[in-house]
Amino acid sequence: MTQHNSNEYDRDVIVVGGGPAGLCAAMYAGRGMLRALLIERGLPGGELLNTELIEDYIGFESILGRELAEKMTNHAKKFGAEIVTDTVEAVRRDENGGFVVTTALGKTHRAPAVILTAGGIPSKLGVPGEKEYAGKGVSYCAVCDGAFFKGEVLAVIGGGDAAVEEAVFLTRYASKVYVVHRRDKFRASAILQRRAFENPKIEVIWNKVVEQIEGNKRGTTQLRLRDTVTGQPSTLPVGGVFIFIGFKPNTGIIKEHVTHDSQGYLITDAHMMTSVPGLFAAGDVRAQLTRQITTAVGDATTAAIAVEKYLAKRRENATVGAA
Repeated sequence: MTQHNSNEYDRDVIVVGGGPAGLCAAMYAGRGMLRALLIERGLPGGELLNTELIEDYIGFESILGRELAEKMTNHAKKFGAEIVTDTVEAVRRDENGGFVVTTALGKTHRAPAVILTAGGIPSKLGVPGEKEYAGKGVSYCAVCDGAFFKGEVLAVIGGGDAAVEEAVFLTRYASKVYVVHRRDKFRASAILQRRAFENPKIEVIWNKVVEQIEGNKRGTTQLRLRDTVTGQPSTLPVGGVFIFIGFKPNTGIIKEHVTHDSQGYLITDAHMMTSVPGLFAAGDVRAQLTRQITTAVGDATTAAIAVEKYLAKRRENATVGAA
């Protein structure tokens, strides 16, 4: 019977999440001849699959989100990355300083290094009616659901890049799109703001917050709003509500404390390593100025190459310790 010592791992690195960051990390890990496993709960591509057109990824003046996701997936596979469909439930440290990754399908994977690229989930308004009408007029993905609202008057809640971009996208289906923002100016980039202001179907409602989403059996019918300056209540008749007020990073699967910012995004060093040795982060889970495809793949490139160096040093230390 073959004896296995406790330092043996079935992988060199496990990548958690299959968006642009995860796929890029898996591709670089494969190029580095590492035994890499990428675990993604759905189809590889992440938020690319929820974005119709990509126009800000260098080298592609315009490309469909799904097409770019497919290209990235095939590229990662070409260099030997193994991609499995499963949901990671927990990442724990083991007694040797490596990691045990457990999944919803009851699988256990072990590796001395993990790259977390699990993205985030949409932030909720937390108002009455939001949960009740989710999927019945309340949506968090314009590309996924926009076509169901042809001819409707819609409301987009938020003021960042995602909100403004999705409002412009929704004008291809809606008769009118209100953008409801709690402040008197957007946080979105200048080019996106210009597109919104120049679009005749878009009307911005400044200094308003949603207090309730109302509807009937068919779906949403109106929003109850309150002015953030005067406190005055008002109503806004709409046939659909698209909420884009931010993302919460999927960091809860890490079963020990990791240094993070006030919003829960992980803080890393220049090599993308977190405060936990061997745990790297890339993309939308990491604290940074902007969250774009380009920054995600940049993070992932650094993380994957840093993993190679980390593993080499770990092996060197193990050899010295055994001598």
